[in-house]
Amino acid sequence: MSAPLTTSVDVPIAPHPLPAKTFWGRALRHRSFVLGGVLSLLVVASAALSLVWTPWSPYEIDIASKLRPPSAAHWLGTDTFGRDIVSLLLAGARATILVGIIAVSIGLTFGVCLGLIASAKRGWTEEIIMRFSDFTFAFPAVLSAIMLAAVAGPGMLTSIIAIGIFQIPTLIRLTRGSANAIWAREYVLAARASGKGAFRITIEHVLPNILSILIVQATIQFALAILAEAALSYLGLGTQPPQPSWGRMLNDAQTMLFQSPMLAVYPGAAIAIAVLGLNLLGDGLRDLFDPRLARER
Repeated sequence: MSAPLTTSVDVPIAPHPLPAKTFWGRALRHRSFVLGGVLSLLVVASAALSLVWTPWSPYEIDIASKLRPPSAAHWLGTDTFGRDIVSLLLAGARATILVGIIAVSIGLTFGVCLGLIASAKRGWTEEIIMRFSDFTFAFPAVLSAIMLAAVAGPGMLTSIIAIGIFQIPTLIRLTRGSANAIWAREYVLAARASGKGAFRITIEHVLPNILSILIVQATIQFALAILAEAALSYLGLGTQPPQPSWGRMLNDAQTMLFQSPMLAVYPGAAIAIAVLGLNLLGDGLRDLFDPRLARER
């Protein structure tokens, strides 16, 4: 007998899936993220450099050298007290970042914790926390700093506390709203049906799923903290002499706007670069953390 006839069928082989684009791969192609990261790193590097080196001492006063134009010795010139402007800008970045980090940390610690509690407990607990948020939101950072300065005196600590308190209600509302959306998801309902408590669900399911939102908001709050610190220092409520501060530099330059306008341009540009960098970084992180935009990229 002859062998049975067989026909060969070409089975298409599925192409090997392309490797998924990594977070950093997409990030390096995101213009807002890259530009914001470069500007933010520039400010952080300036603050770090001031810890070990400045062209001149930012605390040294030399009246004989006041209002010198830019030169090889003083790259951006000197101010009304003969202090080197580059040194003041570097040391001012250190004070600005210190205030911003601590103030945002205060806001995140209290705001996130209270927001998660309000979302998990509901009822009277949520009502009390939200009314506390509304009450705190009625006191802007400047007003809080004025009240604290009347009690404890102006200074860096006063500005840190005032800015930190002002950030708490914003983060309470954001955390509560984001957490409420997670509590309505099916996997959270399944976790509750399996017997998990509210605290465990919050730690294991709710917080990890809103972490990206909190990171993006933290960059925006950092930018607001820098603006608030500069405003408080300008008004004399924040960082006090002899500690350099960008806001204090603006205050010192306001009487010399016609004689030496660049004294106000330099710290103003430093504040603008820091705020712009953090805002662009926040926009970039928001796009990168959005799964819909991630698929498009």
